[in-house]
Amino acid sequence: MLRNGVKKLTLETSSAAIGFTSLLSAPDFLHYSRDHRSVYKVLEACRLSSDYKTASAIHARLFKLGYGTYPSLVASLVSTYLQCDRHLLARKLLDQVFRLDFNVVIVNLVIEHLMGLGEYGFAKKCFHKTPVRDVITWNLMIGGYVRNARFEEALSFFREMLDSNVEPDKFTFASVMTGCARLGAINHALWVHRLMTEKEIELNPILSSALIDMYSKCGRIQTAKEVFNSADHSDVSVWNAMINGLAAHGLPFDAIAVFSKMEVENIFPDSITFIGILTACSHSGLVEEGRKYFNLMSSHYSIEPQIEHYGVMVDLFGRAGLLEEAYAVIEAMPVEPDVVIWRALLSACRIYQKPKLGEVAIANMSRLKSGDYVLLSNMYCSMKRWESAEGVRELMKKKGIRKIRGRSWIELGGVIHRFKAGDRSHPETEGLYKVLDGLIRRTKLEGFLPQTDLVLMDISEEEKEGNLNHHSEKLALAYGILKTSPGREIMISKNLRICHDCHNWIKLVSKLLIRVIIVRDRIRFHQFEGGSCSCEDYW
Repeated sequence: MLRNGVKKLTLETSSAAIGFTSLLSAPDFLHYSRDHRSVYKVLEACRLSSDYKTASAIHARLFKLGYGTYPSLVASLVSTYLQCDRHLLARKLLDQVFRLDFNVVIVNLVIEHLMGLGEYGFAKKCFHKTPVRDVITWNLMIGGYVRNARFEEALSFFREMLDSNVEPDKFTFASVMTGCARLGAINHALWVHRLMTEKEIELNPILSSALIDMYSKCGRIQTAKEVFNSADHSDVSVWNAMINGLAAHGLPFDAIAVFSKMEVENIFPDSITFIGILTACSHSGLVEEGRKYFNLMSSHYSIEPQIEHYGVMVDLFGRAGLLEEAYAVIEAMPVEPDVVIWRALLSACRIYQKPKLGEVAIANMSRLKSGDYVLLSNMYCSMKRWESAEGVRELMKKKGIRKIRGRSWIELGGVIHRFKAGDRSHPETEGLYKVLDGLIRRTKLEGFLPQTDLVLMDISEEEKEGNLNHHSEKLALAYGILKTSPGREIMISKNLRICHDCHNWIKLVSKLLIRVIIVRDRIRFHQFEGGSCSCEDYW
């Protein structure tokens, strides 16, 4: 507790967090209390270090000092309570705040700050407590959900907004289209675009870019091209959206053609343009073209490569098997390589079985995620170095790190159906497994052999085959086949990179069923048709 000079409370946070370390006593706090920005710094330190006691001491003084309606302070204090599992105190604080003269402007600012802190659940409570909501209130909720990767909640709020007779504006549609894009939900996308047209929302560069991005990420690259062709080309963001969309669909020469057209129309590319064009080269193995555009950045356009550009070059060389060149890029970088760059190198080491270089990458990664350990473990497994792999897995257990589970989803009739590997939670599990088992039998009769070497565990071949058969994308595809008419295109989204076994299996299924099957994985799009894939087996 803070008492008059009786006791000091030590408040420490990492310099990386906010660079604030202080000894806080009653006189110190009184000094800080004269300036709400300083109080905010102290509260942020409490939030980052889960210091509930100091936060509650500040809470006791907050309203007396007239700071009870300062949105940043309220949001930071709420977030601190939630992190310390003091939900009752967070709710009491909100009640206390709403008893004051709390107008819609302050409500909006509190919601904005809560969303920025990732406290979308409490932002929703705040939203429902306020009797007056304007279009900004709704936009903050929808945009906040999108930024926190809660895309279905964002769409739900958008529908609620329409039912409340509040007219959406350009900012609303920009957020909603981003949500549709991230979900890959084409039915939602078409509905939102149609609604925007009905409401005569005039397109500006932000909305045109969002439309192009939405259709690209929903698998409709041709529609994205049509939007691009009819859009105002004066803003570089519209060109960037098109180039990045083409890159994700594995259409590098189309992306290069758009870049060339930029030059003709005297549109100066920016750093984002080059991330798109380099990614297009990386996804298709165009090493020399990638080198060319990387060099053009500084030599012709005077754009200094940033860490993201170096990352794409490492990825470009790594995918092509040029691991020494990839490592040389890292060593020659004028900036400190980040974890993303080391992860790209590690991924290439796993594909090309270079464990020593992979260990170098791991040694340089300060913030390891579960996927990084899994990449290293899988690299050992693929080389049948079971003891080394087990050592990595044991390290993961010791650190409490769990592997990210593969998840796939499919949109049918405006509803998102989600699946994870071996999932039996769907209401129509029996039907979809019947379809899946039938497809597995048919593909085997056609000579398909499961790639059991990809199941990186020291278990029997039969167990490995069973593991492969129930990957999330196979379940989503089986459900799509169950629920759609013969010949209809099916699109599936996945949170991870598609594995080789599923990739080869879906190629054969597309041939047997005479269907176009589109899979959007974490990296890019795969369009399967007639037994082949648009990626040409390079991804």
